[in-house]
Amino acid sequence: MDVLLLGASGRIGHRIADELLARDHSVTGVSRSGSVEDIDAADFVAVEGDATDPGDVAKLATGHDAVASALGPSDDESPDRLVDMIAATIEGLRRASVDRLVWTGGAGGLYVDSETLLVDTDDFPEEWEPIASAAIDAYDRLADVDDLVWTYLAPAALIEPGERTGEYRTADRELVADEDGESYISMADFAVALADELESGHGVHTYVGTGY
Repeated sequence: MDVLLLGASGRIGHRIADELLARDHSVTGVSRSGSVEDIDAADFVAVEGDATDPGDVAKLATGHDAVASALGPSDDESPDRLVDMIAATIEGLRRASVDRLVWTGGAGGLYVDSETLLVDTDDFPEEWEPIASAAIDAYDRLADVDDLVWTYLAPAALIEPGERTGEYRTADRELVADEDGESYISMADFAVALADELESGHGVHTYVGTGY
């Protein structure tokens, strides 16, 4: 599979690239600078791109089998930039006639019970609320799309560097937590989940939560 990976230079994006390459997929890694460090593979190409420009996304996506995203606004940008990114990606894929998209979303929009989103819980960090709200807005934009084969894949409440175990669980629009109520996944295992989803298509048109 030839995959265009948006946001390839970030910590999660880099691990997604590594996982896809280990499975013998070809990856075109997009970053703002055009550089992705520490990936030396014959099936990897780093390119420069603007994920808020649908024309740029269309040009980059053309000829690929699927697009994966690990996009997020930089520290000096408004969280709402995320909505611009998903809108440009949707339009860019349409122009490129590429219909498969797996988007790395946020856990804030996952339900912790039948009525409560994670972002609305008392323990949710206040400083994370703007990006969580923007990620929910981005999902709402994607949820209205019926001409793309999309999956919105969210990590657990806590995602950090860690071991690749190859093990994880998923849930439809629900936060995945262990028996002690802890919700966690390593970046490496989230990359496994994303690669599995790209290959299987089990979560099409679904907001999928991941975790242990």
